[in-house]
Amino acid sequence: MSGTTKPTSIKAPLILYGRHAVLAALKNPRRQILRLMCTAEAAAEIPDLPSGINPQIVNRREINKLLPADAVHQGFALYCQPLPILTLEDVIARADRLENCKVLILDQVTDPQNIGAIIRSAVAFDTLALIVQDKNTPPETGAMVKASAGMIEHMPLCRVTNLTRAIERLKTAGFWIIGMDGYAKDTPAALKKDGKNAVIMGSEGKGMRRLIEENCDITVRLPIDPKVESLNVSTAAAVILYELNKD
Repeated sequence: MSGTTKPTSIKAPLILYGRHAVLAALKNPRRQILRLMCTAEAAAEIPDLPSGINPQIVNRREINKLLPADAVHQGFALYCQPLPILTLEDVIARADRLENCKVLILDQVTDPQNIGAIIRSAVAFDTLALIVQDKNTPPETGAMVKASAGMIEHMPLCRVTNLTRAIERLKTAGFWIIGMDGYAKDTPAALKKDGKNAVIMGSEGKGMRRLIEENCDITVRLPIDPKVESLNVSTAAAVILYELNKD
């Protein structure tokens, strides 16, 4: 397999909005910028524009018309192409250069807001890549990018056709597969934090699918108060990534 990134299959341009999301995209050389629209006040907040990018100054009403009614844009809207995505072999090649690393795998997490929040935590805790199943994971959206506070620009994304086969390939590449399961016997205290780890987060409602769980080397639960049935998947991801990041 090639070790190069491949473009996403989305043909329509993406509209990003919100100060953090747009400013982060403008700083990312991998992001193909098409058109920047902003209010005069917002334009004054842009420190350095990439060469060739000339903002179109508009009023807030014009931006409102482009976006969902509940979108908080702060005077920024950016037409751009979705980010390129990695192949699984790209991820493995990057891991091969590291003694210790971790990747995060999402098993049918479908809420763009949750995915954006997970991406923000993944960047915060030095995650090598985010791996998702292409068929059951939403494409990059403005809401997802805003929920990530622009951190999607720093998080390599890998979309795979078959998640089970991807996990098996990670195993052959030396990854220890950790599944998050609220009913597991072990807690994060049982984990080895060095080497190569891959953490799987299940879907918002059903958790990991059976075949995915069967491919885990270990499953762990977060030790939370029994009055709380479960945590939101983005919160749980932040906690386990923090635990793996501790010395």
